[in-house]
Amino acid sequence: MGNICGKSDSEAFSQPGRVLGSAPPQPERASVPAHVGGPPRTLGGGSPSPQVNSGGPDDARRRAAEAAEARAQATSARSSGKLGAQLAAQKKQTRNDTLQEISNNERRQRDADEAAQARAHQ
Repeated sequence: MGNICGKSDSEAFSQPGRVLGSAPPQPERASVPAHVGGPPRTLGGGSPSPQVNSGGPDDARRRAAEAAEARAQATSARSSGKLGAQLAAQKKQTRNDTLQEISNNERRQRDADEAAQARAHQ
């Protein structure tokens, strides 16, 4: 029996082996650049003075928040017609308003069913 996904026994020895104690051939490595760029920094450490770090994580976070707000305002400003108006009205509803609307719909459905049964028995 063998492994379904593995190689068959005849393929295992198709390539020549190497002498015990010898290492496999090492691939060539890329040279390290002489100049990486910028002053050396400590990992995880921020700049001690905020005026030196003009493009820091706080600035990036602020710009991302401004962009998100601009996208949200752009989508809310666009009118998507009847469905957009219905969605806006639905978003404005509170939980109690939603439950009240469902209850009213159920009552109307029961009343319609009772009226249909009364007509059927006549």
